[in-house]
Amino acid sequence: MQKEEYAIVLDYLPNGYPLDGKMMPVAQAVGERNLILLELVPRKGFSLEIEERVYIGEGKRDKIYYILGRVRKDKITESAKENLRKFIEKAVKAREKEFVDFFNKSTAINKRFHQIELLPGIGKKYMKEILEQRNIKEFESFEDIKKRISSIPMPEKAIEKRIFQEMTEDERYNLFVQ
Repeated sequence: MQKEEYAIVLDYLPNGYPLDGKMMPVAQAVGERNLILLELVPRKGFSLEIEERVYIGEGKRDKIYYILGRVRKDKITESAKENLRKFIEKAVKAREKEFVDFFNKSTAINKRFHQIELLPGIGKKYMKEILEQRNIKEFESFEDIKKRISSIPMPEKAIEKRIFQEMTEDERYNLFVQ
């Protein structure tokens, strides 16, 4: 896994978490590449904007003093969750090839369960159809999936919902988030 270079600010709490007792500004952000939820502490005198892209890589950071760590799932603010949904939607569109490859290369988890079945709205019926179609010819886009598999729920929305679930809830299997 590559280290994150940039993060997108999902929520900025200039006075920290209300119940923590610390008056330290903190931002909840998502790593652009690895989809990791992070807590960032801005440099003194800097305030962050929601949806702002900030450098968090090695070396001198202009606005971020340090990375506090990962955001605990129970600490994600409602505002951050809402902005996370928007970010995921953009990320899935921008990285469509990568997510279509999931449909082409996903494997069985065990004898009775396939990775594709972990996507919301896709059960055994659609899973079998997807496997049959990808054996004939690999999928090229979300549109291609929708054309070749009649009445499938929107595959990009299923991916978005799954990523959101993995980032905000405890899941037994993670497909897209580490």
